[in-house]
Amino acid sequence: MWTEKLQVQGPYNFDLVLERLSLDPLQVVDFTNRTVKVPLYIEKEPIVLQVQAIGNIDEPSFIIKGHSEVYKSKAIERLKKVFHWHQPLEGVSRHFRESDLREIFEEHRGTAIVLDFDYYSCLVKCIIHQQLNLSFAHTLTERFVKTFGYQMEGAWFYPTPETTARLQIEQLRAIQFSGRKAEYVIGLSEQIILGHLNLDIMEKLSDQEVMDTLIKIRGIGRWTAENFLLFGLGRPNLFPKADIGIQNALKILYGLPQKPTQEEMESYSVKWAPYLSYASLYLWRSIEKRSEKK
Repeated sequence: MWTEKLQVQGPYNFDLVLERLSLDPLQVVDFTNRTVKVPLYIEKEPIVLQVQAIGNIDEPSFIIKGHSEVYKSKAIERLKKVFHWHQPLEGVSRHFRESDLREIFEEHRGTAIVLDFDYYSCLVKCIIHQQLNLSFAHTLTERFVKTFGYQMEGAWFYPTPETTARLQIEQLRAIQFSGRKAEYVIGLSEQIILGHLNLDIMEKLSDQEVMDTLIKIRGIGRWTAENFLLFGLGRPNLFPKADIGIQNALKILYGLPQKPTQEEMESYSVKWAPYLSYASLYLWRSIEKRSEKK
Protein backbone atom coordinates (compact mmCIF):
# COMPACT_ATOMS: atom_id res chain seq x y z
CA MET A 1 0.00 0.00 0.00
CA TRP A 2 1.33 3.43 -0.95
CA THR A 3 0.14 6.82 0.26
CA GLU A 4 0.62 10.20 -1.40
CA LYS A 5 -0.44 13.67 -0.25
CA LEU A 6 -1.45 16.26 -2.86
CA GLN A 7 -2.01 19.98 -2.37
CA VAL A 8 -4.42 21.65 -4.82
CA GLN A 9 -5.07 25.31 -5.50
CA GLY A 10 -8.43 26.50 -4.17
CA PRO A 11 -11.29 27.01 -4.32
CA TYR A 12 -12.17 23.33 -4.44
CA ASN A 13 -15.13 21.88 -2.55
CA PHE A 14 -14.62 18.13 -2.36
CA ASP A 15 -17.66 17.72 -0.13
CA LEU A 16 -19.89 19.04 -2.93
CA VAL A 17 -18.02 16.80 -5.38
CA LEU A 18 -18.82 13.81 -3.14
CA GLU A 19 -22.43 14.98 -2.92
CA ARG A 20 -22.81 14.90 -6.69
CA LEU A 21 -20.91 11.60 -7.05
CA SER A 22 -23.25 10.04 -4.49
CA LEU A 23 -26.20 10.51 -6.86
CA ASP A 24 -24.76 7.49 -8.72
CA PRO A 25 -25.39 4.32 -6.65
CA LEU A 26 -22.24 2.72 -8.09
CA GLN A 27 -20.00 5.26 -6.40
CA VAL A 28 -18.44 4.21 -3.08
CA VAL A 29 -18.67 7.47 -1.14
CA ASP A 30 -18.03 7.90 2.59
CA PHE A 31 -19.14 11.37 3.72
CA THR A 32 -17.90 10.93 7.29
CA ASN A 33 -14.32 10.22 6.23
CA ARG A 34 -14.62 12.34 3.04
CA THR A 35 -13.48 9.52 0.78
CA VAL A 36 -14.38 7.94 -2.53
CA LYS A 37 -13.03 4.78 -4.15
CA VAL A 38 -11.91 5.25 -7.73
CA PRO A 39 -11.73 2.27 -10.14
CA LEU A 40 -9.28 2.98 -12.96
CA TYR A 41 -7.68 1.16 -15.85
CA ILE A 42 -3.99 1.99 -16.16
CA GLU A 43 -2.38 0.31 -19.18
CA LYS A 44 -5.49 -1.89 -19.28
CA GLU A 45 -4.86 -3.11 -15.72
CA PRO A 46 -7.67 -2.51 -13.20
CA ILE A 47 -6.61 -0.68 -10.05
CA VAL A 48 -8.55 0.94 -7.22
CA LEU A 49 -7.47 4.13 -5.48
CA GLN A 50 -8.94 5.79 -2.43
CA VAL A 51 -9.15 9.59 -2.44
CA GLN A 52 -9.62 11.35 0.90
CA ALA A 53 -10.03 15.09 1.41
CA ILE A 54 -8.16 16.52 4.41
CA GLY A 55 -8.20 20.23 3.59
CA ASN A 56 -10.88 22.88 3.15
CA ILE A 57 -12.35 24.81 0.20
CA ASP A 58 -9.62 27.44 0.07
CA GLU A 59 -6.71 25.17 0.98
CA PRO A 60 -7.70 21.78 -0.45
CA SER A 61 -5.45 18.78 0.01
CA PHE A 62 -5.90 15.06 -0.44
CA ILE A 63 -4.52 11.72 0.66
CA ILE A 64 -4.32 9.15 -2.15
CA LYS A 65 -3.93 5.47 -1.34
CA GLY A 66 -3.32 2.55 -3.67
CA HIS A 67 -1.75 -0.88 -3.81
CA SER A 68 0.32 -1.11 -7.00
CA GLU A 69 3.55 0.92 -6.94
CA VAL A 70 4.02 0.03 -10.61
CA TYR A 71 1.17 2.29 -11.73
CA LYS A 72 1.42 4.93 -9.02
CA SER A 73 2.64 7.90 -11.08
CA LYS A 74 0.29 7.26 -14.01
CA ALA A 75 -2.63 6.70 -11.65
CA ILE A 76 -2.01 10.02 -9.89
CA GLU A 77 -1.79 11.84 -13.23
CA ARG A 78 -5.13 10.32 -14.24
CA LEU A 79 -6.67 11.34 -10.91
CA LYS A 80 -5.58 14.95 -11.46
CA LYS A 81 -7.59 15.03 -14.68
CA VAL A 82 -10.56 13.10 -13.32
CA PHE A 83 -11.00 15.46 -10.36
CA HIS A 84 -9.86 18.59 -12.21
CA TRP A 85 -6.91 19.18 -9.90
CA HIS A 86 -4.68 20.13 -12.83
CA GLN A 87 -6.36 23.50 -13.52
CA PRO A 88 -7.30 25.99 -10.77
CA LEU A 89 -10.99 26.88 -10.52
CA GLU A 90 -10.45 30.50 -9.45
CA GLY A 91 -10.42 31.72 -13.05
CA VAL A 92 -13.72 29.95 -13.72
CA SER A 93 -15.31 31.39 -10.58
CA ARG A 94 -14.10 34.89 -11.44
CA HIS A 95 -15.53 34.60 -14.97
CA PHE A 96 -19.08 34.02 -13.65
CA ARG A 97 -19.10 36.63 -10.85
CA GLU A 98 -20.68 39.26 -13.08
CA SER A 99 -22.94 36.85 -14.96
CA ASP A 100 -26.55 35.72 -14.60
CA LEU A 101 -25.20 32.55 -12.97
CA ARG A 102 -23.35 34.34 -10.16
CA GLU A 103 -25.73 33.17 -7.38
CA ILE A 104 -25.58 29.54 -8.53
CA PHE A 105 -21.79 29.71 -8.71
CA GLU A 106 -21.60 31.26 -5.26
CA GLU A 107 -23.87 28.57 -3.77
CA HIS A 108 -21.81 25.76 -5.32
CA ARG A 109 -18.42 27.49 -5.12
CA GLY A 110 -15.53 25.12 -5.72
CA THR A 111 -17.58 22.37 -7.38
CA ALA A 112 -15.39 20.83 -10.08
CA ILE A 113 -16.26 18.90 -13.20
CA VAL A 114 -15.42 15.33 -12.24
CA LEU A 115 -14.83 13.02 -15.18
CA ASP A 116 -16.03 9.47 -15.55
CA PHE A 117 -13.25 7.13 -14.63
CA ASP A 118 -12.64 5.77 -18.14
CA TYR A 119 -13.77 6.58 -21.68
CA TYR A 120 -15.65 3.36 -22.36
CA SER A 121 -17.77 3.45 -19.20
CA CYS A 122 -18.55 7.11 -19.89
CA LEU A 123 -19.86 6.35 -23.37
CA VAL A 124 -21.84 3.31 -22.22
CA LYS A 125 -23.40 5.32 -19.38
CA CYS A 126 -24.34 8.11 -21.79
CA ILE A 127 -26.12 5.62 -24.06
CA ILE A 128 -27.95 4.02 -21.13
CA HIS A 129 -29.05 7.43 -19.86
CA GLN A 130 -30.52 8.52 -23.20
CA GLN A 131 -34.17 9.61 -22.89
CA LEU A 132 -34.55 8.30 -19.33
CA ASN A 133 -35.26 10.18 -16.12
CA LEU A 134 -32.16 10.40 -13.95
CA SER A 135 -33.38 8.06 -11.22
CA PHE A 136 -34.18 5.15 -13.54
CA ALA A 137 -31.06 5.86 -15.63
CA HIS A 138 -28.92 5.31 -12.52
CA THR A 139 -30.93 2.19 -11.61
CA LEU A 140 -30.51 0.70 -15.08
CA THR A 141 -26.78 1.49 -15.15
CA GLU A 142 -26.36 -0.09 -11.71
CA ARG A 143 -28.11 -3.27 -12.89
CA PHE A 144 -25.91 -3.43 -15.97
CA VAL A 145 -22.67 -3.04 -14.03
CA LYS A 146 -23.56 -5.32 -11.13
CA THR A 147 -24.85 -8.04 -13.48
CA PHE A 148 -22.07 -8.03 -16.07
CA GLY A 149 -19.21 -6.08 -14.49
CA TYR A 150 -17.12 -6.96 -11.46
CA GLN A 151 -16.12 -5.66 -8.06
CA MET A 152 -12.57 -5.16 -6.81
CA GLU A 153 -11.56 -3.78 -3.40
CA GLY A 154 -15.14 -2.64 -2.92
CA ALA A 155 -15.31 -0.61 -6.15
CA TRP A 156 -17.37 -1.53 -9.21
CA PHE A 157 -15.89 -1.81 -12.70
CA TYR A 158 -18.08 -1.65 -15.79
CA PRO A 159 -17.92 -4.77 -17.98
CA THR A 160 -15.18 -4.52 -20.58
CA PRO A 161 -15.98 -4.05 -24.28
CA GLU A 162 -15.04 -7.70 -24.80
CA THR A 163 -17.55 -8.84 -22.17
CA THR A 164 -20.35 -6.61 -23.44
CA ALA A 165 -19.81 -7.54 -27.09
CA ARG A 166 -20.49 -11.19 -26.19
CA LEU A 167 -23.84 -10.43 -24.56
CA GLN A 168 -27.14 -11.27 -26.19
CA ILE A 169 -29.88 -8.67 -26.50
CA GLU A 170 -32.15 -10.88 -24.37
CA GLN A 171 -29.68 -10.69 -21.47
CA LEU A 172 -29.96 -6.91 -21.41
CA ARG A 173 -33.72 -6.94 -21.92
CA ALA A 174 -33.90 -9.13 -18.81
CA ILE A 175 -32.65 -6.18 -16.73
CA GLN A 176 -35.12 -3.78 -18.46
CA PHE A 177 -33.03 -2.46 -21.34
CA SER A 178 -35.10 -1.66 -24.40
CA GLY A 179 -34.19 -3.76 -27.41
CA ARG A 180 -32.82 -0.70 -29.19
CA LYS A 181 -30.66 0.40 -26.24
CA ALA A 182 -29.31 -3.14 -25.92
CA GLU A 183 -28.34 -3.12 -29.60
CA TYR A 184 -26.57 0.21 -29.18
CA VAL A 185 -24.45 -0.86 -26.18
CA ILE A 186 -23.51 -4.20 -27.75
CA GLY A 187 -22.84 -2.56 -31.11
CA LEU A 188 -20.56 0.09 -29.57
CA SER A 189 -18.57 -2.63 -27.83
CA GLU A 190 -18.22 -4.58 -31.07
CA GLN A 191 -16.92 -1.47 -32.84
CA ILE A 192 -14.23 -1.12 -30.18
CA ILE A 193 -13.01 -4.72 -30.16
CA LEU A 194 -12.98 -4.85 -33.97
CA GLY A 195 -10.71 -1.80 -33.99
CA HIS A 196 -13.20 0.45 -35.76
CA LEU A 197 -13.33 2.85 -32.79
CA ASN A 198 -10.27 3.78 -30.75
CA LEU A 199 -11.30 5.73 -27.66
CA ASP A 200 -7.69 6.17 -26.55
CA ILE A 201 -6.96 8.63 -29.36
CA MET A 202 -9.97 10.85 -28.61
CA GLU A 203 -7.96 13.08 -26.29
CA LYS A 204 -5.83 14.19 -29.24
CA LEU A 205 -8.80 15.15 -31.43
CA SER A 206 -10.67 18.46 -31.59
CA ASP A 207 -14.23 18.71 -30.27
CA GLN A 208 -15.59 18.58 -33.81
CA GLU A 209 -13.43 15.60 -34.76
CA VAL A 210 -14.65 13.68 -31.71
CA MET A 211 -18.22 14.61 -32.55
CA ASP A 212 -17.85 13.53 -36.19
CA THR A 213 -16.28 10.22 -35.15
CA LEU A 214 -18.87 9.30 -32.54
CA ILE A 215 -22.09 10.21 -34.36
CA LYS A 216 -21.21 7.73 -37.10
CA ILE A 217 -21.86 4.98 -34.57
CA ARG A 218 -25.41 3.68 -34.34
CA GLY A 219 -27.12 4.93 -31.21
CA ILE A 220 -24.85 7.94 -30.67
CA GLY A 221 -26.28 11.36 -31.45
CA ARG A 222 -25.24 14.88 -30.60
CA TRP A 223 -26.38 14.74 -26.93
CA THR A 224 -24.35 11.60 -26.22
CA ALA A 225 -21.29 12.91 -28.05
CA GLU A 226 -21.45 16.23 -26.18
CA ASN A 227 -21.72 14.47 -22.84
CA PHE A 228 -18.71 12.32 -23.73
CA LEU A 229 -16.74 15.44 -24.61
CA LEU A 230 -17.71 16.97 -21.27
CA PHE A 231 -17.54 14.07 -18.81
CA GLY A 232 -15.21 11.75 -20.71
CA LEU A 233 -12.62 14.17 -22.05
CA GLY A 234 -13.26 17.16 -19.80
CA ARG A 235 -13.57 19.70 -22.62
CA PRO A 236 -14.27 23.16 -21.13
CA ASN A 237 -16.77 24.72 -23.53
CA LEU A 238 -19.72 22.32 -23.96
CA PHE A 239 -23.36 23.41 -23.59
CA PRO A 240 -25.76 20.61 -24.59
CA LYS A 241 -28.80 22.62 -25.64
CA ALA A 242 -30.92 19.48 -26.12
CA ASP A 243 -30.42 18.46 -22.47
CA ILE A 244 -33.73 18.57 -20.58
CA GLY A 245 -32.01 19.25 -17.26
CA ILE A 246 -30.30 22.38 -18.57
CA GLN A 247 -33.55 23.50 -20.17
CA ASN A 248 -35.42 23.07 -16.87
CA ALA A 249 -32.69 24.88 -14.92
CA LEU A 250 -32.84 27.85 -17.31
CA LYS A 251 -36.63 27.90 -17.09
CA ILE A 252 -36.38 28.22 -13.30
CA LEU A 253 -33.47 30.68 -13.38
CA TYR A 254 -35.22 33.12 -15.70
CA GLY A 255 -38.79 32.45 -14.54
CA LEU A 256 -39.88 31.36 -18.00
CA PRO A 257 -43.43 30.08 -18.65
CA GLN A 258 -41.99 27.18 -20.67
CA LYS A 259 -38.65 25.64 -21.54
CA PRO A 260 -36.36 27.99 -23.49
CA THR A 261 -35.94 27.68 -27.23
CA GLN A 262 -32.59 26.79 -28.78
CA GLU A 263 -32.27 30.45 -29.82
CA GLU A 264 -32.92 31.67 -26.27
CA MET A 265 -30.36 29.22 -24.89
CA GLU A 266 -27.81 30.46 -27.39
CA SER A 267 -28.51 34.05 -26.35
CA TYR A 268 -28.21 33.29 -22.63
CA SER A 269 -24.95 31.38 -23.03
CA VAL A 270 -22.96 33.78 -25.20
CA LYS A 271 -21.28 35.48 -22.23
CA TRP A 272 -20.54 32.18 -20.46
CA ALA A 273 -17.92 31.05 -22.99
CA PRO A 274 -15.20 29.80 -22.84
CA TYR A 275 -16.45 27.92 -19.75
CA LEU A 276 -19.77 26.62 -21.01
CA SER A 277 -19.08 23.21 -19.50
CA TYR A 278 -19.04 24.80 -16.07
CA ALA A 279 -22.23 26.71 -16.83
CA SER A 280 -23.79 23.34 -17.73
CA LEU A 281 -22.54 21.67 -14.54
CA TYR A 282 -23.76 24.41 -12.22
CA LEU A 283 -27.15 24.60 -13.93
CA TRP A 284 -27.53 20.84 -13.46
CA ARG A 285 -26.45 21.21 -9.86
CA SER A 286 -29.05 23.92 -9.24
CA ILE A 287 -31.94 21.58 -10.05
CA GLU A 288 -30.34 18.58 -8.37
CA LYS A 289 -30.32 20.57 -5.13
CA ARG A 290 -34.01 21.44 -5.59
CA SER A 291 -34.79 17.72 -5.94
CA GLU A 292 -32.80 16.88 -2.82
CA LYS A 293 -34.78 19.44 -0.77
CA LYS A 294 -38.18 17.98 -1.70
